[in-house]
Amino acid sequence: MRELKFAARQTLPVFCGYIFLGIAFGLLLQQAGYGWGWALLSSTLIYAGSMQFVLVQLLGGGFASLASVALTTLSVNSRHLFYGLSFLEEFAKMGKAKPYMVFALTDETYSLLCGVRVPPELDKKRAFFLIALLDQSYWVLGGLIGNILGSVLPFDMTGVDFAMTALFVVIFLEQWLAAKSHAPALLGLGFGLICLLVFGPDAFLLPALVCTVLALGLARGRLAPAVDAPGEEAGTE
Repeated sequence: MRELKFAARQTLPVFCGYIFLGIAFGLLLQQAGYGWGWALLSSTLIYAGSMQFVLVQLLGGGFASLASVALTTLSVNSRHLFYGLSFLEEFAKMGKAKPYMVFALTDETYSLLCGVRVPPELDKKRAFFLIALLDQSYWVLGGLIGNILGSVLPFDMTGVDFAMTALFVVIFLEQWLAAKSHAPALLGLGFGLICLLVFGPDAFLLPALVCTVLALGLARGRLAPAVDAPGEEAGTE
């Protein structure tokens, strides 16, 4: 299948990041006393990256109230509220795959779908679906490997979390080089820096996203001619 080969090539950087971070998650889960079944279940049904690491702490310290868990989840994953705005029309065309695409829109998958250019001879909807599915499979696989190996071998995972930082830098540079206009990226960087200074590292992300979305909305008329729609070639549908 040509779409599968295309999706595999596009998701290779995510594979490198997700495998190692998934292993780290699996190790933490195993150290908290939860076996591979929990790793498989949480990565399949929750699939929320940073929230899964928080989940290990919640499991290790006993379950908090439902309201507390809900508020924690909302604060950790609030940025996802903005991700779907770019793909409202795109996902609406995907039929039965739409619920899964909404569920699987992680940071890394969102970045890939924003920057990917699907060749016209390929089925774009199928390529998008396979990109999301492969990304999740990498995360599930990493969690299983980490959990199983953690039960028999000692691991020092110091510094492994830098893999995701490196992945985001690579994705950002690829999109920067491919974009016709750098204004959206510069707006995001500018508001991110300002909100980081004002709100601190633990609370800057949501206000930075709000400010960026509002600024892009106000400047839409001037930016639209120079910015391609997510995942599309200029001049193609």
